[in-house]
Amino acid sequence: MKKHCLLIISLVLSAIFAFAGVKSPDGRLEVLVEQKDGSTYVVLKDIAGEELVRTVAGFTTGGEDFSSSLAFVSLSDGERFTESYTNIHGKKTQVNSSYTRSVASFTGGKGTPMSIELRLFNDGLAFRYLLDNKEGSHLEFTGEETAFSLPSATRRWLQKYITCYEGDFPLQEGAGRQGVWGYPALFQLSGGRFALLTEAGLTRSYCATHLSNVADASLYRVSYPDAREGNGQGDVNPSWDGAWSSPWRVAIVGSLGDIVESTMVDDVSPAPSLNSQLSTLNFITPGRASWVYWAYNHGTKDFQTCRQYVDLAAGMGWEYVLFDWEWDAMTKGGRLEDAVKYALSRGVKPWMWYNSGGTHTGVRATPLDRMLTHENRVEEFTWLRNLGVVGVKVDFFESDKQQMVDYYLDILEDAASFEMMVNFHGCTLPRGWSRTYPHLMSQEAVYGAEQYNNTPFMTDNGARINCLLPYTRNVVGPMDYTPVAFTNSQHPHRTSYVHELALSVAFESGVQHWADRPEGFLSLPDEAREHMSEVPVVWDETRFLRGYPGESFVVARRSGDRWYVAGLNGRNEPCEMLLSPDFLPAGEFDVTVFADGESQDRMSVTHRTVTFADMIIMKCLPQGGFLLSFKAL
Repeated sequence: MKKHCLLIISLVLSAIFAFAGVKSPDGRLEVLVEQKDGSTYVVLKDIAGEELVRTVAGFTTGGEDFSSSLAFVSLSDGERFTESYTNIHGKKTQVNSSYTRSVASFTGGKGTPMSIELRLFNDGLAFRYLLDNKEGSHLEFTGEETAFSLPSATRRWLQKYITCYEGDFPLQEGAGRQGVWGYPALFQLSGGRFALLTEAGLTRSYCATHLSNVADASLYRVSYPDAREGNGQGDVNPSWDGAWSSPWRVAIVGSLGDIVESTMVDDVSPAPSLNSQLSTLNFITPGRASWVYWAYNHGTKDFQTCRQYVDLAAGMGWEYVLFDWEWDAMTKGGRLEDAVKYALSRGVKPWMWYNSGGTHTGVRATPLDRMLTHENRVEEFTWLRNLGVVGVKVDFFESDKQQMVDYYLDILEDAASFEMMVNFHGCTLPRGWSRTYPHLMSQEAVYGAEQYNNTPFMTDNGARINCLLPYTRNVVGPMDYTPVAFTNSQHPHRTSYVHELALSVAFESGVQHWADRPEGFLSLPDEAREHMSEVPVVWDETRFLRGYPGESFVVARRSGDRWYVAGLNGRNEPCEMLLSPDFLPAGEFDVTVFADGESQDRMSVTHRTVTFADMIIMKCLPQGGFLLSFKAL
């Protein structure tokens, strides 16, 4: 393999050793490796040479320094790869991913070989650290030096780090604030470009990480979990025996469309193993579910209420019903087994909620501890499968430590053995697991609709947050926001009815738990009720049309030969949006137009004929929206 020569650039006060870089498949991005003042950098630039993201590289173990003591050995020529894969759910069903791969080789402080694998896509950069560790020695990691600097960033949307990732992404202007931040982190760069930082391909070999710029406001450093997470259970520092690779450090870079449409998190995550239980995937069926919790909190205790939600799912043609917490205390004419039997008799398949249990969580809501060990899970999954239950929602993990990563993956692997789908709540952020384990249909990790139960914050901020999540949280994986509500929970919503209807298309999740009461759906106009009966959750194609974080969002999604366009207004003032349906193929289409009416609780439903060459003007109320459904004539 050809090796690049070392280029030495003499400066007045210091020396930079720059190693010739490699370019993205379209030639618009370039990544270089540099060493300066004892630090190693991975630098992402555009075609004009403007620096977009500069990353300090390296880590330390208990036995060796792989950061300030790194000695450069070589940088391999860039090699082009194109990989194609099929998703069962996600932003698109068929993905064609192209990237340029290169490996930078170093030695650590004691001469141990270490490599940085670089993958440069047209929409950004992913890199990870590799240790051969051929002798299989025990590795104890003591810290990661990886730190991102975004020289031209003027605006940033960051969520304060908490283990459930259920927070706002408030706008920060200028240099921004110092603090501890969860992924993903969104930055606006110069030239109308944006960068989204996150993590992907997390395996048992490491903990989940987050970002901190407490020490230096301009550097966002990859950081380990806090010792207090999980009630103090588990080690903060990860460890591993044998060959090791870190998770991918990911910077998606480009226009807002590049950010929203990116599949990079999945692209770099491991594919399902053909030798695993997942080699037969026909038990994985994306779909829609009725959900009792949003309206009643304790509704699953009541058998009669559960019957109403089963009837709602059956009447709307939805595949699933979720029996949430306290199903083990069900009364009022039936027990859990009766509710499951009733659901199956109506052609509706049940999911069931579980507390993750154990001493890592202080939440003692039952059923408790039934997922905690392999033996627990085998017993419970055997019972569930015999009942006819098809999926589990597991809640309250409260830690990003390596021990908890093991627990997540243990649940996924045992669930696959019993052909059981999974939804994680009170959980970590998606890091590519839905590609590796496609029966992981969704994860919460979002400030979603259930927050209307907790405080009035969503009443005032829901529309703005709904116009932030497509640019941040939902970029990196399926999001169980539990959307669409026309009635009110404990605290009212101010979003318009059409805004709520549009969430059914705006947000992506392999299973969508529709939040509202039966009367909320059954009282809709006929066309809106028909939409909620037929709206898909599997998308063949996703295209960002227009918008800006926190202000508006418009997306087009295709399922088969049907196109849908969802528009959200996140502002407290009316707006008008001009759209071109140039994503349509040739021919005429009947479009059902759902628009805001005279007030938030009114919607206008009209029909018109359009072609891809037409322009569509949509007017939105404050915190309003619109929804377009296209059908070929």
